[in-house]
Formats: sequence, structure tokens, C-alpha cells
Amino acid sequence: MNKDYLELTVPGVRGLRPYQPGKPISELEREYGVSGIIKLASNENPTGPGLLVREAIERALVDLARYPDANGFALKGALAERHGVMPECITLGNGSNDVLVLLAEAFLQPGVEAVHSQFAFAVYPLAIQAAGATARVAPALSWDESQPLGHDVDAMAGLVGEATRLVFIANPNNPTGTWLDSESLENFVSSMPDSTLVVVDEAYSEYVEDPAYPDCASWLDRYPNLVVTRTFSKAFGLAGLRIGYAISNPGIANILNRLRQPFNVNLLAQEAAVAALADKDYLASSVSTNNTERARLADALVKLKLRQAPSVGNFVLVDFGRPATDIYEALLRKSVIVRPVDNYGLPDCLRISIGTPDENTRFITALTEVLAESGD
Repeated sequence: MNKDYLELTVPGVRGLRPYQPGKPISELEREYGVSGIIKLASNENPTGPGLLVREAIERALVDLARYPDANGFALKGALAERHGVMPECITLGNGSNDVLVLLAEAFLQPGVEAVHSQFAFAVYPLAIQAAGATARVAPALSWDESQPLGHDVDAMAGLVGEATRLVFIANPNNPTGTWLDSESLENFVSSMPDSTLVVVDEAYSEYVEDPAYPDCASWLDRYPNLVVTRTFSKAFGLAGLRIGYAISNPGIANILNRLRQPFNVNLLAQEAAVAALADKDYLASSVSTNNTERARLADALVKLKLRQAPSVGNFVLVDFGRPATDIYEALLRKSVIVRPVDNYGLPDCLRISIGTPDENTRFITALTEVLAESGD
């Protein structure tokens, strides 16, 4: 008789449900027998990596038999220059997800708490629960607010107490695309006790063009309990290489690096990230294309009379006013993968990643057909 190994696991892990990624193209091909699939489900950059990145990867191939630089000297130096901090402030991760989990492992345990918003990135509650800590969830703003379903910093501040060790803030937020301006966010950070670390997750920051959007890394000298996380998976187009990082004061970075797995960032990822930082033309073009296409998609959704959150990321959250499962399934049958977000508590919504111009046109056409077929 097989042993029930679940009973041997630690309590925080026992009740976890795995993170739900966007459906892979190969899986849809197997299940539905369709072809010509476009994937607008995982907030990836549809343009792919730039030429400088591809050239850097090709040069690095000869060293694949060697371990990468465990300390990431060159990449930390490039990131330090980009953000105006010391290299000792950088912690490299296997995607920013890695450093978010490191923060939970370092500072959370049974008996302490962490705060996040109601419709924030799904990894936050997973990391909190795995550490055995208690999640305090602040209600999000309503659809009627200027940043619908976004972070209510007053509500979040009201949940912070003596046992609060971490506060997670996604800015911009996934899956809503909403954001906090510099004044609102800094007022929140400045109100936090020294014993509470504020983790600002800026995975989609490169897409934001509003001058009121904050550069939180520039606040580190004023707020030693601030941690900023970023990624190369979005605007830089390196999701497949899994490379992210945290920026913090050196004391926090030292703690995270005690937990960080050896060689957690592979050779190709390090070389690609250094090249990506140098390729300013690629980044500018990538952001410009995304933001132009995001506006086009938003206009199309308005014409379809669908409610949407005003996004500044590379995706749009759409409210269909009824459970969106049937719409999601109908789009799959038209070879279009989008992201259901019922796991976020938003069963009436779908999240649509911004694709290439051709992919976005195909999505708009497919959605228009699905709504007409369903009588909407």
C-alpha cells in the first residue's frame, strides 16, 4: 500500500495548489487538434530577443561545459550602473519569482504575517503559505475607481501590525495592469515600521511611460526596508531564460544570497541579460510597439462594449459580465490562447497579453466572432 506522503509535508506546503501557468501551445495542439495557434496568455514579449542578445548567446555556447559565474559579476555591474546602486545591492534570481520566494523564505515563518492586495500576483500567497506565515489580504479598489481592482494602500496599511514582516506590492499589478503613482507609493513606504519590508514588484515597469510612475530603486537610501524586484522576462524578451533580480540595501541582499541556490542563474541567461541592458534601441522599439498595440486592443474592446481595466503593462484585463469559461474555450477552438483568471477570484474576466500586430488582429477577429456566436 502506498504511503500518503502528504501527511509528511510541512503544514504550509500541505495545502498548496500549484501555480497555474498559461496553456502551452503544444498542449492545445494535442487536446484540440488545431494549428496556427497564437498564445496571448503569459505576458511574454512577442518580438523575441534582440540581435545583440542572440549574438551574445551564440558567443557563450562554447562555454556551456563550464559553470556560470556564481556571483554574476558582469551582470551585477551592469545592473548597478543602470539603477545607480552598488553591486552589493543586487540579488540575482531564476526569474523575479525566485527572489520573491527567497524573501518569503528569509523573513516569513509561522507566527508572522505578510500583506498583499486582493487581486495581486498569485505567487505572493503561494510563497506566504509555503513559509507557514499568515496572509493578510487587503480588499482591492472597486471597478468605479480610477485604478479599478488595483491596490488600496490605505486598506493595506490598516493590515500592517507588529507581526507583519513583508508587504508585497505589484506596480504595475498583474493581472489588472493598474499602478500606483510616486506620491501614493512613497507615502505608503514611508509609513511602514522598520520591522516591515516593503517589496515592490516592478516586473512590467519598462512599459510605463507616465512621468508620475516611481523609480523605487532611487529610494533605497531613504528607506532601508525597501526591496525592488525586476525581471528580464517581459520587455526584454527573455522569459525562456528565467532571469530576474532584487535591488535592496546590502544587508538584505546579503541575507538573500545566503539562501540563493548556487549557480541559480545560468551562463546563457547572464550573458543575454548583459547584452539586453546594452541594447537600448531594442527596448525602446519593444515598448513602443507594445504600447501602440495595447491602445489598439483597448479601442477594439470598447467597440465590443466590454469593460476593461486601464492597463500600463503588456496585457489587458477584460470583464465579460458573466463567467468567462465558455469564451475562453471558444477562443481555444479558434487557435487563440488567452488567460482565465478565476484563480485570482475574477471568474468573469480574461487576461489578454499584447501580441504582434497580426496576432492582435487575429484575436480581435476571433473574439468578435465568439461574442456574435454566443449572442453577446
